[in-house]
Amino acid sequence: MIFNFKSTILVAEIGWNFLGDIKLAKKMILVAKKNGADVVKFQIWDPNYLKDGPWDNDGRKEIYEKSYLNLDKYLKLKNFSKKNNIKCFASAFTHRGVDLLIAAKDKVIKIPSHEAYNLDLIQYSLKNFKQVIVSVGALKKNELHKLLKFRDNKKFIPLHCVSSYPLESKKCNFEKLDYLRNNYKYFGYSGHLDGIEDAVYAICNGSSIIEKHFTLNKKLPGRDNKFAILPGQLKQLKEWIHLVQDFKIKKGLGLQKNEFDIFKNYRGRWNETS
Repeated sequence: MIFNFKSTILVAEIGWNFLGDIKLAKKMILVAKKNGADVVKFQIWDPNYLKDGPWDNDGRKEIYEKSYLNLDKYLKLKNFSKKNNIKCFASAFTHRGVDLLIAAKDKVIKIPSHEAYNLDLIQYSLKNFKQVIVSVGALKKNELHKLLKFRDNKKFIPLHCVSSYPLESKKCNFEKLDYLRNNYKYFGYSGHLDGIEDAVYAICNGSSIIEKHFTLNKKLPGRDNKFAILPGQLKQLKEWIHLVQDFKIKKGLGLQKNEFDIFKNYRGRWNETS
C-alpha cells in the first residue's frame, strides 16, 4: 500500500480510541470504510518503555497499556482492513515501533508530531518505507526549517498539525499549511478541531491527505475520543473531497454548453431605452 494522491486521501485516525478492544477496533474499521475513509490508522508504542510522567496518575497510562498493539495484534487489524478493502497503516514513536512496522511489511509509516524533531528517526524510516508521513506540529521554527532537507525526497510527506487537544479555531495557524504548499509537492493536514471545519479548509487549500481522529462514541474514555469526529462527519468530509474535486475541473475561459440557453435567449433581452 502506498498513496497515489489522484485525489485527497481521507484517513480515519483510530489511534487508541478502541481502548484495546479488538472487536471495537474492527467495528470502527468497518464504519470508517462505510463512511468514506480511504485509510484507517493506529499507533504503535510499548508501555514497557514509557517514561515517568503525569500520565502515571491521570488515567493515560492505563489507556496506553490497554491499547498497546504488539505485532500480532497489529497484523490482525491490518489483515482485517485488507479483507474489507480499506488501507491500514500506523504511527511509530521510536525505532522499536518502526522496526515492528518493518516486520509487518508496511510500506507507509507516520511519524507523529511528538517526534517530528527526531531527524534520525525520520531518516531511518525513509530508508525502510516507500512513504513517510510526518506531522509537523510541536516544532520550533528552526526545527520546521530543518525538515527542508527532505524537500526533494519524494518519500517525505509533511502534514500541517497544531499539537493541541482539542484545538481552537483561532489557533489552527494555516500559515504553516501555506508554508508546506510552497515547499513540498505533496502535503496535508492532521487536525484536532472538534468538528470538520478545519479539514474542509485544508481540503479547499490543496491538501493531499486529510487525517482526523475518529470514534463511534465521544463518551468513550480517553481524551482523543472527546474531540474525534463521528461517522456522519467522516461522510461529510468525503463529500467535501468529491465536491472540491468537481470545483477543480477545468472548462476553459469560454462559453460552456450549460450556458447556451442564457447565451441564446436572454442576452440583450431588455431595451436600453423606454
